[in-house]
Amino acid sequence: MKRIISTIVLFLTLTSGFSQKNSSPYKTDFLKDGSIITGELALNALGFYLIQNKDALTQEELNALDKDDLWGINRPAAGNFSHRADKLSYIPFYASFATPLLFLFEKEERENYGQIAVMFIETMATTGALFTNTAGLVEKSRPLVYNENLPLEERTEAGAQRSFFAGHTAATAAATFFTAKICQDFNPDSPAVPYVWAGAVAVPALVGYMRMEAGKHFLTDNIIGFGIGAISGILIPQLHKIGNEKVEVYPAVNTNIRGTGINSQGIGINFVL
Repeated sequence: MKRIISTIVLFLTLTSGFSQKNSSPYKTDFLKDGSIITGELALNALGFYLIQNKDALTQEELNALDKDDLWGINRPAAGNFSHRADKLSYIPFYASFATPLLFLFEKEERENYGQIAVMFIETMATTGALFTNTAGLVEKSRPLVYNENLPLEERTEAGAQRSFFAGHTAATAAATFFTAKICQDFNPDSPAVPYVWAGAVAVPALVGYMRMEAGKHFLTDNIIGFGIGAISGILIPQLHKIGNEKVEVYPAVNTNIRGTGINSQGIGINFVL
């Protein structure tokens, strides 16, 4: 996920030179959006820190795991493991990040590409902040941990203890739903819009399936990841639509009452009166 954020930042830098025209249904603000993105990237950094400092599973904790304790819809995935499915999942995953480039082929979208790029990085940074902090704070073993044929080291490593929620699925859904939302808002009467939305659903669903086959996530992890990504992909452009200026989204960090440290972080929504 860290490489994803870096790639998106580079993408924004390379495309931000495109001017914003009056034909755009959106409104962006350099200072406001810049501060939001900066805050979200800071939350991503915090999330990466939490992930890097997760504890590995102890032998006692591993022995205590029982797939019968899982929700019924998650049990079929317990013990899944596939290097092939893991590698294949990266094809649609990375391809989804290129979908906004399709807007370069349309005149109005091309004229407002810098604006689209700002909203895209905001969408992906929002999704990334939610994923990294959740994965860093929530202890949940991946399905592969239940596979007794795998080496002990692979089952107990810290990276195998962040099944919740599915980051690849969330990021893919954020990218594809963002693309579909932009396409619809610029071309509301286009007959292609339903097919774009169908693709927006199908690609992250495929990624989620392959991540489950790979033993990386359970079904519920993918469902929640899909939902979070889809909401981010739709919500961020919607908040920037002309007429929605009274709604703001911003990164939020809450400290506990006694001031002993951070106990929660996330994305806040504010209605400006």
